[in-house]
Amino acid sequence: MTETPIYAEKSIHRTFIEAPIETVWSILVATDKPLPFFFGSICDTKDGLKTGARMRMVHPNRKIAMVVGEVLAFEPPHRYSHTFQMTNLKDAPCKVTYELREKNGGTEFDLIIEDAVDGSDLHKQMVGGQDYIAKNLKKLAETGRPAFSGTMVGLMSPLVALLANKEQRIEHWPLEDDEAALKLVKEG
Repeated sequence: MTETPIYAEKSIHRTFIEAPIETVWSILVATDKPLPFFFGSICDTKDGLKTGARMRMVHPNRKIAMVVGEVLAFEPPHRYSHTFQMTNLKDAPCKVTYELREKNGGTEFDLIIEDAVDGSDLHKQMVGGQDYIAKNLKKLAETGRPAFSGTMVGLMSPLVALLANKEQRIEHWPLEDDEAALKLVKEG
């Protein structure tokens, strides 16, 4: 008998960013460059970010998928939500939501984590990463440069590629529902 998972409490990390909402949004949803606030990964999609689209966060070498998911909501410039599965963990995916609101001449940014199995490695890493993501997005939107932590992660990127396991190779995480590609993944 399979046990019903116990989900952790919703985690909300709120940050005020001294930049227009359009600036924060355009940085958050960029798909053409490494994103320091997402640990230097590039958001990869087949036909752009939109509700129902598959997405993955890939290493800059485009050989490793670090995170995969499906876009659940895409409402520019206020809300972007997707499932979130780390390819190096066996944990069930969670849900991540980014909410932006204009406030006091800037942008209030919420990073929300839901549906993570309580005590799982994914939950621990997600909650631990909220502050890093928010600080680096804030610094990038306000100054055009990432925080020191984002710069350091970027410099360590080649090491990350060397440490990735073979299950993280991009061919194991296709964006399309191509039966041949999915069969190849299963046969591994």
